[in-house]
Amino acid sequence: MEDILVQLNKIVPWEEFRPLFEEIQYKRISNAGRKAYDVVLMFKILILQSLYNLSDEIVEMQILNRLSFMRFLGIGIGDDVPDSNTIWTFREKIKEKELTKKLFNKFDMYFNISWF
Repeated sequence: MEDILVQLNKIVPWEEFRPLFEEIQYKRISNAGRKAYDVVLMFKILILQSLYNLSDEIVEMQILNRLSFMRFLGIGIGDDVPDSNTIWTFREKIKEKELTKKLFNKFDMYFNISWF
């Protein structure tokens, strides 16, 4: 039986979610400082939290420790991982812009179609 995360990456067209994040994407003024994390990566972290009922701190730790989470997110062992505060901030921005329901309804369309 194939891992649910592998299946999700096959059936969910993640790039279709990118336009929904336009309101919360950072516009860099200079090259100073760390680059912002990709919004689709951050959304996929929220999906992991939802599927596995994980707190911000635990999902950060699990991303660092679980190869299946790394594969799902498209990151490697040595890659930089968003910390719990970054995850919390991203979720709060989504709430502030009232995008939560829209994003998860769109995700549920793909998730429900493939599972039932």
